[in-house]
Amino acid sequence: MGELVQYITYLNRDSSFLQSICPDMSVCTLTGLYAMVGAAAVLSGVTRMTVSLVVIMFELTGGITYIVPIMVAVMTAKWVGDFITPNGIYDAHITINGYPYLDGKDRFMHTSVCEDVCKTKKVGELKTIDANSVTVQDLEILLETTTYHGFPIVADTQLNIVIGYVSRNDLIRALKCARDKHIDLVNASRVYFSDGLMRSNAGGGPISVSLGKFANHDPICIEPKTPVAHTIDMFTKLGLSQVLITHRGKLKGIITRKDVLRHIDYLKTTVNGHHLF
Repeated sequence: MGELVQYITYLNRDSSFLQSICPDMSVCTLTGLYAMVGAAAVLSGVTRMTVSLVVIMFELTGGITYIVPIMVAVMTAKWVGDFITPNGIYDAHITINGYPYLDGKDRFMHTSVCEDVCKTKKVGELKTIDANSVTVQDLEILLETTTYHGFPIVADTQLNIVIGYVSRNDLIRALKCARDKHIDLVNASRVYFSDGLMRSNAGGGPISVSLGKFANHDPICIEPKTPVAHTIDMFTKLGLSQVLITHRGKLKGIITRKDVLRHIDYLKTTVNGHHLF
């Protein structure tokens, strides 16, 4: 484009209008300026950046003379891109790769509640850790046979009273540290998620170990009737990975970011997607 404008200017170099606004025809058209404005427009159309992109281009050029054409090109490219598709390349890659990203700028307007998310959730049986009757071997088998990123800790597997939560990585690290520090730790050793490091068995059996410092004893819990919109706010504003669904202290389920996104996709296929946000 810059070369074309420069050629047109050269063909009309005897024009009185051009001579009045640009006496020196050798510097009348700056082809590099067109390249810079075009690059900013392309980047804006692809990424949908606006103010930050203008600031970057200003810092690259070091002059304020070209701010106006850059701003016009950037905003025009963004509006054209928004007209073609609502998302930029980064949002598209998030969707393609399936990253659990919730946009805090979007306000969820549907009236669904958290127990509705559990209905559309297909994760199989909920795996928990019994704080009073679990052994080292039980935990290692749980890690080998499941792929969950964390496990609720309950006081009793029948009542499912939540007393904590431990992530998969922390549990792996805790078992490794216990094995390294205590050579007399065996598969039948009992594991407690309370304060203290080790307990000796008065009956002469294997020792027991406490992994309480690796667990979160105050996990964030919500009621089954909590609106999904409120749950999305908790995920985006608090940076949570999962929340526990409890009723009167009893565990009812777990909701993760992917579960919320899966629920939103489910609603888009069953109701009008324009009414969700």
